[in-house]
Amino acid sequence: MTGKLYLVSVGPGTSELIPPMVKTALAASEVIVSYELYLTWIQPWIAGKDIRTLPLTQERDRAQLALEQARAGKTVALISSGDIGIYAMATLAFEDMREDDSFDVQLIPGITSANACASLLGAPLSHDFATLSLSDLLCPWEWIEKRARHIAAADLAAVFYNVQSKQRQEGVYRILDIMLEHKRPETLCGIVHNAYREGQTVEVVTLAELRTRRFNMLTSIVIGNRFTKRKRDWIFSPRGYGNWDDTPDTVKAATLPERAVWVFSGTSDGNALAREIAAQGQPVVVSSATDYGAELVEQNCPGLTTVSGRLGIERRRELLRDSGARVIVDATHPYATEMSQQLIALGQELGLRYLRYERPSAADTHPAEHVATMEDAARLAMARGQRIFLATGSKDLAAFVKADGADECEWFVRLAPDPQHLQRAIDVGIPRSHLLAMQGPFSQAANEVLWRGWGIDCVVTKQSGDAGGYGAKAAAAAALSIPLIVVDRPKVDYPAVASDFAGVLAALNQAQPA
Repeated sequence: MTGKLYLVSVGPGTSELIPPMVKTALAASEVIVSYELYLTWIQPWIAGKDIRTLPLTQERDRAQLALEQARAGKTVALISSGDIGIYAMATLAFEDMREDDSFDVQLIPGITSANACASLLGAPLSHDFATLSLSDLLCPWEWIEKRARHIAAADLAAVFYNVQSKQRQEGVYRILDIMLEHKRPETLCGIVHNAYREGQTVEVVTLAELRTRRFNMLTSIVIGNRFTKRKRDWIFSPRGYGNWDDTPDTVKAATLPERAVWVFSGTSDGNALAREIAAQGQPVVVSSATDYGAELVEQNCPGLTTVSGRLGIERRRELLRDSGARVIVDATHPYATEMSQQLIALGQELGLRYLRYERPSAADTHPAEHVATMEDAARLAMARGQRIFLATGSKDLAAFVKADGADECEWFVRLAPDPQHLQRAIDVGIPRSHLLAMQGPFSQAANEVLWRGWGIDCVVTKQSGDAGGYGAKAAAAAALSIPLIVVDRPKVDYPAVASDFAGVLAALNQAQPA
């Protein structure tokens, strides 16, 4: 006797959203295999059936049970919430199915979390979009980050599943940081909790605001693209983008000087370099990652054109191309390797000359222990001290405070007074009493006073050069007999490098059109 296996989707959690095909499949089934919660949504249609339930963590056992019943000639319904073919049970059934199985199989589609959440927000997925699970139980975290990077670089709208659990607190913020590397902070997004279930909440926020929030496994995040708009309480992405220049950026190519030198600056010496280039009579545009960075440019380089924000590679490409940029000067921080690699690629693609200003490393005139990675620094710091001062910036804080054994130490952080950076530190668990927001660089005396007051017994820093205050930190650590751990600079194969302003200016003069 030939059995039949129905792979049944019951949607997000309300009977009104269960399609008629499900009712037909349930009526025809003798055996119902399910997680117990799902039965509450289909109770009226399974009375008198042979019902088999297994716990939430025994998905493969449920699939194998359904297969066994179908092989025995029974008509079986294997139940899943959402769509059984998307992050769900169908693939387990197909994996364990045998080539010589003779029972019939029919998959009943349903409304998945992406559809349900999008419908509560409006129409944010009306053009190309992606879904991404942030759980690393079934997929290596490195793969999740790589896929997130591609989603962000392509400026796809996206839905994130399995956003945050008690065991996985920081991963979502790493993914949001990746989004912010390519998408503008003002990108419209949605937070949906318990879609179509009791306790449902729906909120429209910006991408930057997402970084300040807490989530759980019942929450999905919807990320817009640069065209996503708001109307009343709804968000939507235009079905056809039409004019690709129709973006929410406040800076348009028409307002930018033509044939300008674009200086990508993330440091005080980068801003000073931009001022020197402008003093040579060359048009200059200074691009910074944050509005705070743009404020510093305007204070220190009055009259220069600024572009701020994490524009994303697509928008950056457009601005460079449409403004007729002449040269890219990469004066970003020595550790901003991803940005440097993106600028190198854009220079090659657009036929623009690329020049790297690499501030010189400072000489080690005081004791220091050098490591290659932040993870190495975290392990060594915990072996050297208990009250550890981090002068590594906000991006890598999680490598320290989430490392094994980090709870046994106290972590102290000094950051530039940028709200995004401060919020990032708070999000990873740095107490506000252990945070100092102040613009550097700092003198040896200032470091000594701060570290003595906080009782610091170990310091971790980057090899930021004298322009970044490295020498003053090393001298202060030596004066206080505090171990100093230095994370060495990453290696990048720059096409052209200058270590001083004169070298950059000479190269620019050579690049001048005849």
